[in-house]
Amino acid sequence: STLSFQVLLKSDAPTGDVLLDETLRHIRATESAETVQTWIELLTGETWNPFKLQYQLRNVRERIAKALVEKGILTTEKQNFLLFDMTTHPVSNTTEKQRLVKKLQESMLERWVNDPLRMDRRTLALLVLAHSSDVLENVFASLADDKYDVAMNRTKDLLDMDPEVEAAKARSTEMIWAVLAAFNK
Repeated sequence: STLSFQVLLKSDAPTGDVLLDETLRHIRATESAETVQTWIELLTGETWNPFKLQYQLRNVRERIAKALVEKGILTTEKQNFLLFDMTTHPVSNTTEKQRLVKKLQESMLERWVNDPLRMDRRTLALLVLAHSSDVLENVFASLADDKYDVAMNRTKDLLDMDPEVEAAKARSTEMIWAVLAAFNK
């Protein structure tokens, strides 16, 4: 099953991204291959397995937010919530956000290919992550009602596909389907 797919390292060449490079070092250092589900839990800090704590990424959300602030995508603000202040990271580069929204909208409308094998892999991965983050509906919110319905129905059909079947197909994107299965678990 896709939930038991093990992550095997093809290359540990540096990517230039601090978190990705740290992740590669962790994957390389594991004594036995771990499943996609286990890596998601470790890399998001959502597991407390004492035997695997050394493979956890620390302060992931904060580090991702800091990197996006440095790239000019987000900004940092303090918000006051009655008794305490909280750091938030609102979007500062709406152009980049709109580019991603438009890309996803077009992939489900004008550029719809009706076959995940023919979809751009990065777009398919972005759809899966937006769905898993509960923001996919927001992506289509600005569309006219008829286009919204088409986009949501196509997305639902795509995300309701059986990850086992899709991952088994030749030229498939096994990792994307394994991630979808892990988030749908």
